[in-house]
Amino acid sequence: MAWTIMKRSKKNFRITTNTCLYPELNKISPANEHLTMQIASQVYNTPTAANGLCFFQNDEPAYITRRFDIAPNGRKFRKEDFASLAGISKGNKGPNYKYDVLSYEEMADIIKQYVSASSVEVLKFFRLVIFNFLFSNGDAHAKNFSLLETPSGDFILAPAYDLLNTRLHIFDDHVFALQRGLFKENTLNGNDGAVTGKEFIEFGIRIGIPPKRVHKELISFCQKAEQVQDLVEKSFLPNQLKKQYLLHYQMRKDSYLSVGILT
Repeated sequence: MAWTIMKRSKKNFRITTNTCLYPELNKISPANEHLTMQIASQVYNTPTAANGLCFFQNDEPAYITRRFDIAPNGRKFRKEDFASLAGISKGNKGPNYKYDVLSYEEMADIIKQYVSASSVEVLKFFRLVIFNFLFSNGDAHAKNFSLLETPSGDFILAPAYDLLNTRLHIFDDHVFALQRGLFKENTLNGNDGAVTGKEFIEFGIRIGIPPKRVHKELISFCQKAEQVQDLVEKSFLPNQLKKQYLLHYQMRKDSYLSVGILT
């Protein structure tokens, strides 16, 4: 789906072009992010920032997204990323603060601290952590999760943003963006070992989701292969990268996530 910019305030939209550190991959980064966001939204019903793909006159692609913290009438809603909520920054925790300090379990604790209906938002967070693992998003760090103010003044988990398969750009990318991985007792080596469905079951239970619901969610994530393949085939990725995208997905699903769930 390609979008064009309509006559609205430029502040409502953000356009991303050359997002990759490797020039030869710049042209596929917008298509990668657009595809991954569409899979999250269409296949897994994940709330996402409205987005699309557009092309300049020289055929260079650009990823465009509409800001979810600004209403159509111009009202601005408060948005705080998890690094800010945790009180961590480059100044007090060093240059890798958004990767090295928190675990995903501690991020769930932040939701419980600031959100009144936390059980609903923790479940959304759990789904998003699974999604990022399944689709090899190694950049789901503390600043890529946020809480968003609602019109009534309370807070919810913000729609997902900055979702992409980082393994198309960095083959040996980490399993998780957070170097401590899923659990709060992990050190910086908590990201190195193999992660399977068993670990996600434990993670879901630890953050307060009933065991039966945890199992149901994980099974659901293992059963959408046809819908995923359909969107990948229709995407703007080059054919060879479509194959790689599906290979990474199938490996994460069949060799890791389904272990302890479907076996």
